[in-house]
Amino acid sequence: MKTSGNTILLTGGGTGIGRELARRWHDAGNVVIVTGRRLGSLEETARDRQNIHAFAVDVADPTAIAAFARDILSRFPALNVLVNNAGIMPLEDVSVSRDLSSAEACVTTNLLGPIRMTDALIEHLRGQGDAAIVNVSSGLAFVPLVGAAVYSATKAAIHSWTDSLRFALKDVVEVIELAPPAVQTELTPGQSTRGGYMPLDAFIDEVMGLFVRQPTPELIGVERLAFLRNAEAEGRYEQTFTTLNGSAH
Repeated sequence: MKTSGNTILLTGGGTGIGRELARRWHDAGNVVIVTGRRLGSLEETARDRQNIHAFAVDVADPTAIAAFARDILSRFPALNVLVNNAGIMPLEDVSVSRDLSSAEACVTTNLLGPIRMTDALIEHLRGQGDAAIVNVSSGLAFVPLVGAAVYSATKAAIHSWTDSLRFALKDVVEVIELAPPAVQTELTPGQSTRGGYMPLDAFIDEVMGLFVRQPTPELIGVERLAFLRNAEAEGRYEQTFTTLNGSAH
């Protein structure tokens, strides 16, 4: 993936990892389009950066995605990078019957959202030079957190789908997975100050260092990701699962 001269569409750009990626890519010489449900937070991302453009769109709404894609391509025909970052992480107890609305919203936002957004833009991206798709998964794609079981499952699905997409688009569109470990953001209540989580600035610094490598790694994984990513390959999956979920209670 080119480090500058791109026109990047990034979903979930109003907070956390999405906001900081948008700002770093802008400052590196890219035009960045940020989307999310709340225009106010997107405009805060764009503040004092003339080449960050904010548009409100809900990736859970397929009709809105289709209309947005048509509009954004008319405004930014040079768009060549899609970053599927928008996501929610409901915490839940899957051992009891419950209201499934949050679980269903998680599947719609985290899995169907990227699939629909990619589908809406794929024909355009196939015709662009230096085109790339970046899908944001999670360390929990590799070892799930029981208290966020549906979230973990959606991220495992994103990991699998990204592998298939990369194979299908080989030599046409570069496909990259970004898998964060536990990072200090507001993805869940109190997470931005939670001890043991990776500081957001340190995470973004390491991620940007990986994106400038040539060729760009297929999986952007900071050093801290290895605890989860390599658990099965290193024969310590059960131990890692127990450690992760034991510490969560």
